[in-house]
Amino acid sequence: MARVIGIGCQDFETIQKKGYFYIDKTKLIKEWWENGDNVTLIARPRRFGKTLNMSMLEKFFSVKYAERQDLFEGLKIWEDEKYRNLQGTYPVIFLSFADIKETTFQETRKKICKVIQMEYNKVDFLLEGDLLNNNEKDDFNKISADMEDYMASLSLKMLSDYLSRYYGKKVIILLDEYDTPMQEAYVNGYWNELAEFTRSLFNATFKTNPYLERAIMTGITRVSKESIFSDLNNLEVVTTTSGKYEDAFGFTEEEVFAALDEYELGSAKQEVKLWYNGFTFGKKTDIYNPWSVINYLEKKKVGLYWANTSSNSLVGKLIREGDREVKKAFEGLLNGEHLITAIDEQIVYNQLDADEGAIWSLLLASGYLKVIGHERYEDIENDSREANYELDLTNLEVRRMFNRMIKGWFGSVNSYYNEFVKALLLGDIDAMNDYMNDVSQSVFSYFDTGKNPSRKEPERFYHGFVLGLMVELKGRYALTSNRESGFGRYDVLLEPLKQEDDAIILEFKVFQPRKEKNLEDTVAAALNQIEDKNYETVLLAKGITKDRIRKYGFAFCGSQVLIGSKSG
Repeated sequence: MARVIGIGCQDFETIQKKGYFYIDKTKLIKEWWENGDNVTLIARPRRFGKTLNMSMLEKFFSVKYAERQDLFEGLKIWEDEKYRNLQGTYPVIFLSFADIKETTFQETRKKICKVIQMEYNKVDFLLEGDLLNNNEKDDFNKISADMEDYMASLSLKMLSDYLSRYYGKKVIILLDEYDTPMQEAYVNGYWNELAEFTRSLFNATFKTNPYLERAIMTGITRVSKESIFSDLNNLEVVTTTSGKYEDAFGFTEEEVFAALDEYELGSAKQEVKLWYNGFTFGKKTDIYNPWSVINYLEKKKVGLYWANTSSNSLVGKLIREGDREVKKAFEGLLNGEHLITAIDEQIVYNQLDADEGAIWSLLLASGYLKVIGHERYEDIENDSREANYELDLTNLEVRRMFNRMIKGWFGSVNSYYNEFVKALLLGDIDAMNDYMNDVSQSVFSYFDTGKNPSRKEPERFYHGFVLGLMVELKGRYALTSNRESGFGRYDVLLEPLKQEDDAIILEFKVFQPRKEKNLEDTVAAALNQIEDKNYETVLLAKGITKDRIRKYGFAFCGSQVLIGSKSG
């Protein structure tokens, strides 16, 4: 009989106690322990089993679970006598920053401090007796959500000291989702304050802590050393391209296919592979998204499970507000092309607005892109690992997610946008003008970062608009933009996939008051450019006759748009 699936259960004890569906990842315990690294940072995409594995590590090592050998009986780790004797023999501090998603630095700082205070509350028995002197007891009682910076930075080091004295052994520290507050800090504009606070906390906890046996941090990204790890020279970083712990997070194909057989879904193996496979960790390929696989096993149908969460908001923001080159590259990915770019595995959040490479690095670390191939080089002196990577969208689930996300950009004016597309297909220029102005007036600022004034707004908007057309017309038109044709470059070309449809060329121009009197002049300049540069050449070469080629000039002045047309 197939095991019950506990959707969203991330507590190892609960899963084992209730016999829920579980894929044995306990060899991570042995691999990590035998590597002997002092502080390990493991970066994996969200919902890839990081929290469950950290819960497993806590239950294995913590003295609080010394009598719970039953949790590991029958699992791989229990086959080794050395590890049976190691179970339940260390004091463990286990914290998670997963819920720290505040919009201000003050609230974020408070919540981090509260999480630490909650760990103190669990061991308030330390206040009994003479283990701590009066000063230390006073310090213990000062730990609160509002504690001063110097106390906050030393809080975990102090707790390590107290626990190591009580148990007679150094502590193991587990910190799950360490970078969740970092992402919120970037989105909400308090990155520098949080980086300074975190740097102090991490330095005292992980570098200058003589009471620390070992530590693991997990997260989605490797935040740059300069940002928060500048003082940590004892940090072993394991990214998605590293060789360690390759199959400890996510499901291997063998594990997925065995699970499908268990639930009598063996006939769906290729469909599940198409939707949820595609992740590569180190040299281990064919890693599946566990969250989506588990949901598929429970619901017995494919869907956007991993991709259908609010956690995609940062990715959507980066692409939506990205410049022309970002949107062009993303357009190519949606068209099935591969992206070749330099990748630095250290994510510098405060460079995401200015550095295109940082955006692709984040998307790779987050699991939205996969590596097809790369040429790697390391700059040891500057602790930098860079390479030219060949990247693709990870799988069908991710591709469908991005299609839905792009449609959502126009969600507030969806009816106007849909009517514009209909008018475009029908060649109704008056309706096109009406609906396009409704769309631009409503969503124009949505594509602007607020850090670049309106001079760049039109370009951000119309390249986002092009992505929208690509998604909306998929299956009817092949859309390309900014490609060579004739003697120049066109902005957008729609090549029909059906004989009955016309080809369409769109040229976008921003009103230039020094050269043009009004938007009509700008439209004329756009249409003239289509003719002068012979943009129709690529279409004619494919056998599309002149009478089946429609040409439109789009003129922008702020959020005001005027569209003119020419046929043949």
